[in-house]
Amino acid sequence: MRQMFRALRTQQQPSRNFPTQDALLRRWHKMLNLRHQSPPSWYQDRLDEEILEVSAATSRVEVLSETSDVLFSIIRARYDGFPVQEPLMIVNVNYRRFSVYMYMLAKFTMRWLFYRTAAYLCKAGNCGSVCEVVNPGKGHKRRAVARRHCIDPERFERL
Repeated sequence: MRQMFRALRTQQQPSRNFPTQDALLRRWHKMLNLRHQSPPSWYQDRLDEEILEVSAATSRVEVLSETSDVLFSIIRARYDGFPVQEPLMIVNVNYRRFSVYMYMLAKFTMRWLFYRTAAYLCKAGNCGSVCEVVNPGKGHKRRAVARRHCIDPERFERL
């Protein structure tokens, strides 16, 4: 299994971003401090799910939101060292599109801040280690985050 991890980590795909973009995104991911996922197929599975959600989106805002999720999945996989098969839709859409990047940065940074603030307000002893970006609009995901960080789910839900 470890050999598979090493092999996957060495097969980096070239970035389509400008060097400055890559540096900023690496800093942003370092700030988010998301835990690496296992097995490596997790990254491709999330990307495949997000691609399905883009095709199901009906409004422009939904398409923007879901496209930002696809972009986030690709960038996170690359940052964590696990290349994923980039979908043709991302290559065909203007990859450097400012609005998608800005939406992605705002969306996931706000989610990250939400969980850290909620942990602080719940007086969690480990609020500085709460690094999550799952959708807080979904109750079961909020409860899972609370359990993962030993925070009372009832108190966490009341916020």
